Amino acid sequence: MVNRMERTKILPPYGEAFIEYLYIDKGYTENTRNSYTFELEKFALFLNKNHFNLNLSLKNMEAYISTLQEESARSISHNISCLRSFYKFLLIHHYVKENPLEEIPIPKQPKKLPKVLSIEEIDLLLDISVNDAFSARNKAILELMYASGLRVSEIVNLKVGDIDFEMSIVRTIGKGNKERIVPIGDYALNALHIYLYHYRSQLLIKGWNEYLFINNHGTGLTRQAIFKMIQSLAKEKGIDTSFSPHTLRHSFASHLLQNGANLRDIQEMLGHSSLSTTQIYTHVSNEKLKDDYKKFHPHG
Repeated sequence: MVNRMERTKILPPYGEAFIEYLYIDKGYTENTRNSYTFELEKFALFLNKNHFNLNLSLKNMEAYISTLQEESARSISHNISCLRSFYKFLLIHHYVKENPLEEIPIPKQPKKLPKVLSIEEIDLLLDISVNDAFSARNKAILELMYASGLRVSEIVNLKVGDIDFEMSIVRTIGKGNKERIVPIGDYALNALHIYLYHYRSQLLIKGWNEYLFINNHGTGLTRQAIFKMIQSLAKEKGIDTSFSPHTLRHSFASHLLQNGANLRDIQEMLGHSSLSTTQIYTHVSNEKLKDDYKKFHPHG
């Protein structure tokens, strides 16, 4: 068993990119990211000791799991869960060809409900006075994220031509290189129109750039930049809820469901390959229903 005080500081290949993904895309807390880092360090130690790369066989992975037997069942489950997430990330980015943990069982853990913002918090966040190129861009980004449920990684990769004002849609390439088309409403279209036709040219200091959202250097925005922008706006507006760009995606889906949207339509807009992934929002909706009942029912 690896002692926390004696652990190696080496992560497996792409480990740093994965931890950054947990921070930017998933909005995981520092403590959670530290726990993932600790598990990846143990895994890196095993890889280095045995001169393995990330393309492990099932037998190799079972050998690694066997090195954890001195730890508690809960700790082993956590380790497997972390590595499952890590290998899912590796597969999405084509860094490995298969997941060696696919056949390794893990005790079922209760799913944590995604955090969503209230309608009031969304309205407050999106209430941005447009008076320069940056405020116009930021409003367009947030309106589009909430209107479409796009992931932050999809937002930064959007090209100017991906917005179709006539059809009121946005085209994006999601996970697995799959294109999907998502409808967007008047609020987002109006914000995008103002940004594109009145302010975006002010940011093109290096000439034409095909990316829709650009920074003060005239180059494409990063996920980190959007994360920081959202955090700064939330603090400025006094929104106490801790959230990430991905929270806007959760809020998009949850609010659609609360207002009667079909679960399969939400699945298609989110780009989920399985309906079971989308069904988590039914639990979010049920939790809100219970909260509203307790809050408003005279005998609740």
